Amino acid sequence: MNADTTTYERGQALSETVNPGMEQALAKRYDALVPGLSRMVVEVPYGTFYSRGVVDEKTRLLATVAALTAQGGQTKPQLKVNIASARAVGASREEICEIIYQMTLYGGFPAMINGMNTAIEVFEAEDSA
Repeated sequence: MNADTTTYERGQALSETVNPGMEQALAKRYDALVPGLSRMVVEVPYGTFYSRGVVDEKTRLLATVAALTAQGGQTKPQLKVNIASARAVGASREEICEIIYQMTLYGGFPAMINGMNTAIEVFEAEDSA
């Protein structure tokens, strides 16, 4: 972590690297209802947790994909974002699918199938872009 930057600045830089435009999209959708929500999402997870530098972004995002997969289908929107972010930092389709497959042991078959279906949607969007 760079001591010369604020938590928010670190979060902003990282979020723009792995998920460009996220803060603006969150602000447009939620800030009228909950002022500052977009900034909090950038500052807390990205600036406080994700930017620690202990593990690389690919590892961190694959761990996130695993956790969201194991939690089941209710996390589909977040899983899509994190699969796309993992791809943006160099995770292969095979690595992502292997991580999702392993979650059969921790989240069960339905969670794994939901995760695979979500990954397929992300990959199809990549292919059509």
